[in-house]
Amino acid sequence: MSEAVLAELTAWRRDFHRHPEFGFAEHRTAGLVAERLRACGVAVAEGVGGTGVVGTLARGDGRRAIALRADMDALRIPEEGDRPHRSGTPGLMHACGHDGHTTMLLGAARVLAAEGGFSGTVRFLFQPAEEWGRGAGAMIDDGLMARFPFDEVYGLHARPGLAVGRFETRPGPIMSAEDLFEIVLRGLGGHAAQPHEAREVLVAACALVMDLQTLVSRRIAPTETAVVSVTELTTDGTRNALPGLARIRGDARSFRPAVSARIEAEMRRVAAGIATAYACTAEVAYTREFVPTVNDPAVTQAALAAARAALGEDRVEVMPEPHTGSEDFARFLAHAPGCFAFLGNGEASRPLHNPAFDFDDAAIPHGIAYFVALARRRLPAGP
Repeated sequence: MSEAVLAELTAWRRDFHRHPEFGFAEHRTAGLVAERLRACGVAVAEGVGGTGVVGTLARGDGRRAIALRADMDALRIPEEGDRPHRSGTPGLMHACGHDGHTTMLLGAARVLAAEGGFSGTVRFLFQPAEEWGRGAGAMIDDGLMARFPFDEVYGLHARPGLAVGRFETRPGPIMSAEDLFEIVLRGLGGHAAQPHEAREVLVAACALVMDLQTLVSRRIAPTETAVVSVTELTTDGTRNALPGLARIRGDARSFRPAVSARIEAEMRRVAAGIATAYACTAEVAYTREFVPTVNDPAVTQAALAAARAALGEDRVEVMPEPHTGSEDFARFLAHAPGCFAFLGNGEASRPLHNPAFDFDDAAIPHGIAYFVALARRRLPAGP
């Protein structure tokens, strides 16, 4: 890749970073994606699943199709730092690298459109609302598979802590499901000086928070991977008033539906028991936001081979363990075999979702090389 092309792609990435848009509101981003795909000769469909964009590039007489996916949305996090391309939208920033993902896929489309080297069809999926866990489903519900069918699907995510140019993935489970929960305790508020006349819920809430910490350690088999995290506790009380309502929120991670079901059942049981012990009531809302991301073993081996060819044998690793983060890419895997993978964002990079995170532009050519290698290896042009 020439220095001029890399400079142009870097400018695109930084422009996306300066103009972050939240899920299902990626109108500017989607418009630029569509414009740049058309400019390099890719057929474009806009408004797929709301603000999603699908590019289609066909070459030769191959009958197979693969899909390459990037996400476009930003997070509701105020950006920190004084970099020239920092977010110009208060309260929003690209803290998860989606600006880089979008740029790498645009770069791959540009190379494949100009140089070919494959026989078949490549779908370029630019997905909205990944952070919500809603964008992939919205595209699928909008007829993605019928309108733009594909046989395999691949996704790539920046990974802080991994050196730029390094690549890793694994067959089977790679990212967990995410369930959200909210438990509302209701009692009778009262004066802080007369607790015996109330049925306040703060002590009950504190007891419940502690008991929730035992769900994984005492109710889930030690051979399973699971996490239950309480992230918020709020009440309707004030300094001299005992609360009559407490709200506990958090999330749970797991890799198997049976484990998710066990966590929910035990959470409901523990909440009901605490409510009885403290003479209050408990309401539990439990929703499943992200399903587990499970890579197809055979397709993953193909992805590893493409990465080794593009990046070098010594830069590609098989992850020993799955990651407990969650990824909306999993929804596509219910409709086609695929592989989700990680690309290094630098060993000194800030963590994802950190207000000072920035995608490392040096990773752009590596992501492009991987996507191009995938298309050419999975859709061979023949002798």
